[in-house]
Amino acid sequence: MSIDGPAERRKQPPQTQTPRTGNGNCGISSMSLANRLRLNPNKEHKPDSYDDLHQLEFSPLLFSSLERYLPPTMLNGSRDLKLQYMRDILLRYSSESERTRVRKWQFSALSLSLSLVQRHREYRQKIISHYQPVHKELYTMQAAQFFVPSFLKAINENTEDSFRSIMAEPAPGIYTFEMLQPYFCELLLSEVETFERWVIETNFRIMRPNTMNRYGCVLDDFGLETMLDKLMEDFIRPMSRVFFPEVGGSTLDSHHGFVVEYGTDKDSELGFHVDDSEVTLNVCLGKQFSGGELFFRGIRCDKHVNSETQSEEIFDYSHVPGHAVLHRGRNRHGARATTSGCRVNLLLWCRSSVFRELKKYQKDSSNWCGECQREKKERQRQSIAATKLELLKRDGKPTS
Repeated sequence: MSIDGPAERRKQPPQTQTPRTGNGNCGISSMSLANRLRLNPNKEHKPDSYDDLHQLEFSPLLFSSLERYLPPTMLNGSRDLKLQYMRDILLRYSSESERTRVRKWQFSALSLSLSLVQRHREYRQKIISHYQPVHKELYTMQAAQFFVPSFLKAINENTEDSFRSIMAEPAPGIYTFEMLQPYFCELLLSEVETFERWVIETNFRIMRPNTMNRYGCVLDDFGLETMLDKLMEDFIRPMSRVFFPEVGGSTLDSHHGFVVEYGTDKDSELGFHVDDSEVTLNVCLGKQFSGGELFFRGIRCDKHVNSETQSEEIFDYSHVPGHAVLHRGRNRHGARATTSGCRVNLLLWCRSSVFRELKKYQKDSSNWCGECQREKKERQRQSIAATKLELLKRDGKPTS
């Protein structure tokens, strides 16, 4: 788990000019030190890509993300003009030494990332070229066969009211609803069991879903990536746009899909943790089991992940086959011991690259972190109390 330190305001470095190759003719000839971004993004604007500019001090994705926050007069300007405007703003908040350090870190991280991606691609391709699926209908999205009618109806209507009509919200920010048909659960369980037998028979080394689960498998690794992408884009993202906009719910663009298995002869329980996701979908597939309840203990940023739990944040949930739980990935949770039988769950960790990039430059997480919200309220309370005390002193009234 990485912890992003607070961004500090620094003195502006000497101005440098960015070469222009476009025809920047939107009526602004030079950038002012008073450059400002909009408070709210223009969600309809389609930003330019900056991926081809390899010598930038900052991530190209950051510029694409910031572009929606540009003033209206800037949105239709040339890419070079918008780049200079955003770059001038970013340069005010970073020193040359920091930019140099970041560039070196980015190069090192990119090299390592490319190496890991290549190795994983080869691993996945080896599986797909040898493993023969037994339920090929699973590998394409067949919504009418996969989902219960009430869930499909809510998604097709695509409104907050339609989503809430099928959901319960037993605790703030935790949504439960019926989602999967028994037919889909049975097919996926059968496919996973077949894949695991194939792994054993071929002595193939399997990558587990994460460092906490010793049983289960990554569904993307044996061909289900396209179907799960469709699940995220067409079914989870519309709901997340409504219920989790502050953590990138409307910009979910990648996923990690996997199945976990619990039982007396497998993993029994799961420790207290947060997910590597912005939004998590957790659906019970079956089978027969007892125990295994999820317990939630509040949403936290990296800074406050180990802070105390407030009474109103405590919530326990008992799994029901076919039923889903949808929550922020940063909602701290765990799973109690499965005391009998076998419990298998489908999980989809949904991520937003835009949110993750912007989060690096945000000092305040009070729009989603429970502890940040409490600290903000406490600061406001102290400020109001101090103001009242000062007013009483001015009026010569008792301050006790």
